[in-house]
This record gives sequence, C-alpha cells and structure tokens, in this order.
Amino acid sequence: MDMSGLTLGYNDYLSMAKDVSATKTENAANAISKDSTDEELMSACKQFESYLLEQVFKEMQKTISFDDDEKSSSIGFSMGGDDSLTEYFKEQAIATLASDSTEKSGLGIAQMLYEAMKRGQ
Repeated sequence: MDMSGLTLGYNDYLSMAKDVSATKTENAANAISKDSTDEELMSACKQFESYLLEQVFKEMQKTISFDDDEKSSSIGFSMGGDDSLTEYFKEQAIATLASDSTEKSGLGIAQMLYEAMKRGQ
C-alpha cells in the first residue's frame, strides 16, 4: 500500500500546526477585551491553560527515549523508518489530553488568571 500521499499530507499538517499553535494563544489574547463577558474571559483562560499543559506534556515526552527495537515491539510492527504517522497521532493525543485535563479538573491556572484579569478590568 502506497502511503506517500498520507506522509505528504502529514508534513503539510506539521507546518500548519506550528502556525496554529502559535496563533491559538494569540487569538485567545485578542478575544479578551474590556467588553468580554465572564464566559468569554474564562474560555480564553482555559485555552491558555490547555496550551500551557500541551507544551509541558510535549517537553515531558521528550525526556523519554526509546530504542528503535523497543518502539517497534511496543506497537507491534516496525515503522520502517517513517515515523510521521506516529508523530501525528502522538501530537493529537497530547493536545487532547491537555484539553481534557483543563476541562475536567485543570491545574487552577485558568481560574487564577481569570481572577487576576477580572481585578485588572
């Protein structure tokens, strides 16, 4: 099965994802104004906390090293030198984990940021 098209699509995704993650925080910051409702302000704070957690998870993941043999046996097959799909799903899993963590319990950063911004308005 030829997966070259899938790899090209993923590479396009990677270049776009870097721009998107940088603009996520910028868009959240731009969405906040003096006329913002409490709900919009809390949503922007949660987006920031989610982005922060995503970056922390990515850095944590970098501290774990796998040998190629260990990686192949843990997922059941050899990736054949092209780990772009693995990286794609890893990025998606990290983003989802960060978002779900923020929505369910969070670290409290969003709440502290929200309260600080409410006092500043």
